Amino acid sequence: MNKVFLIGNLTRDPELSETNSGIPMCRFAIAVNRSYSSSDGERQTDFFNVVAWRNLAENVGKYCKKGNKVAVSGSIQIRNYEDNQGNRRTAVDIVAQDIEFLTARNQNSGDDFYDTPAPKNTNTGSGTAPRKKPALESFDDDGDIPF
Repeated sequence: MNKVFLIGNLTRDPELSETNSGIPMCRFAIAVNRSYSSSDGERQTDFFNVVAWRNLAENVGKYCKKGNKVAVSGSIQIRNYEDNQGNRRTAVDIVAQDIEFLTARNQNSGDDFYDTPAPKNTNTGSGTAPRKKPALESFDDDGDIPF
């Protein structure tokens, strides 16, 4: 079985592209802290290259940026290639099957429900005023527990 689960932070903005046949692909890297410290008390970090495909790739490209925390589950893929000098190289990638965004949306881009402008009201001609937080309904709590 080839299964990996990682939680880490993006080390750079995701690179969204398409294959020649038009399939969306997204490459990014995450930094994952090891669960222990070295003898000098410093925490070690591992860096992993991740590849996402299709809708998952589009979502990562749209909603993630450098520094965001993500949980990635997928498989390890090893590929061999020749570099420009003709040297044989090996690359290890994590092929993502599922990615959970762990950074809150309002921390990510400011594109939160409360920060987005309200739709333009054509009746009053007003512009785009910020949305108001919904009012909380009060209730009478007499302290009785129903069970």
